[in-house]
Amino acid sequence: MSAYNYLKGLPVTITTHNFGSLDSISVVLYCGGSKRLSVPQARFLLHGVSIGFRQNMNLEEKQLEEKLKGLKIDTENIAKVISENTNKSIEEITTALLERTTLNPETAKTWGLVHEIKSNLFEAGSEVISIYPQQLKNP
Repeated sequence: MSAYNYLKGLPVTITTHNFGSLDSISVVLYCGGSKRLSVPQARFLLHGVSIGFRQNMNLEEKQLEEKLKGLKIDTENIAKVISENTNKSIEEITTALLERTTLNPETAKTWGLVHEIKSNLFEAGSEVISIYPQQLKNP
C-alpha cells in the first residue's frame, strides 16, 4: 500500500504495464499508474487477504480479534484502491476479492482497470534504462 501511495503521490505520469500476470497486491501497485497497459495474454488475480500462523501458536481472544480487524482493514483498503481506479464500487471489488476473481485483459478493460491492450511493451526508438541496486563493496 505504501508503494501505491508513493506512485500516486509523484507529480509525474507513470505508466504501468502488465506483461504477464498480476496477482494479489501487485494489482494495487499496477493501479499506481496513471496510464495502465496490458498485453493481450495477461491475467489479473484478485483475492482476499490472509494471515499465516506459526505451528502451536496460542492467541487470546483479543489477539485474534486484533488480527481479524487488521485483515478487514487491509481488505477495505485494497478494495478502495481498486475501486478508485476502476468503474466498480467498493462492494463489487470486495466481492471479487472474496471470490478470488481472475480477469483477462478484455474484462479488466471493461472494468476500467486497463486503459489499453497492446502487444508492444515499448514504442519503437524508446530508450530503456535498467536500474540495478548498487553492490556493496568491502572496505
